[in-house]
Amino acid sequence: MGTIYDCEQSELVEKASEELKKVNAIKAPSWAAFVKTGVHKERPPVEGDWWHTRAASVLRQIYRKGPIGVSKLRTAYGGKKNRGYKTEHFYKGSGSILRKILQQLEAAGFVKKEEKNVHKGRVLTAAGKKFLDNIAAQISIARPQQKKEAIKAEAKTESREAKSEARKTERKEAKSASEEKKKTEHREAKPKEEKQPAAKESQAKDNAASMIKDG
Repeated sequence: MGTIYDCEQSELVEKASEELKKVNAIKAPSWAAFVKTGVHKERPPVEGDWWHTRAASVLRQIYRKGPIGVSKLRTAYGGKKNRGYKTEHFYKGSGSILRKILQQLEAAGFVKKEEKNVHKGRVLTAAGKKFLDNIAAQISIARPQQKKEAIKAEAKTESREAKSEARKTERKEAKSASEEKKKTEHREAKPKEEKQPAAKESQAKDNAASMIKDG
């Protein structure tokens, strides 16, 4: 069975977000269509399903770093704000969005509150860990097949290119052979043309000599 460390993290988040759309407890609130994800952002997210993508990403962060709370997650999803000619400053991400997502994940049974030494926050439940591991396993199984298909497609492309190059080479060879044949025929035709004037000149001389004798 695979874990989240056995696959591409971007692919894991994408697949997990698709699966989270099927969970009734995780829904984007009405204000998600026009809210920014932090003061460092200039505009709201372009993607219509960004809420589920962020929820999947938060679930992955809890898998890796749990127990983790809103404060640390705000730092993870923060960024630098463009302040024009002033120096850029780091600002934390929206706490309201992360708090709401954590509540929804907890309602879905994927996370729970826990304290571990001095750390406290959310950790994954068995159901949450199983949810991510199953998705990671699916990606790991699908990847060799994708590689095989990619290798086949590459081999087909190389075969087409090789055939195309062979055709080009054949055309070039045929063209050069045709040109060489024409040159050879031209060389062979030239001496005949030179011999004919010489024969005519010799005959004219003989005719002239016979005329002098007769005269």
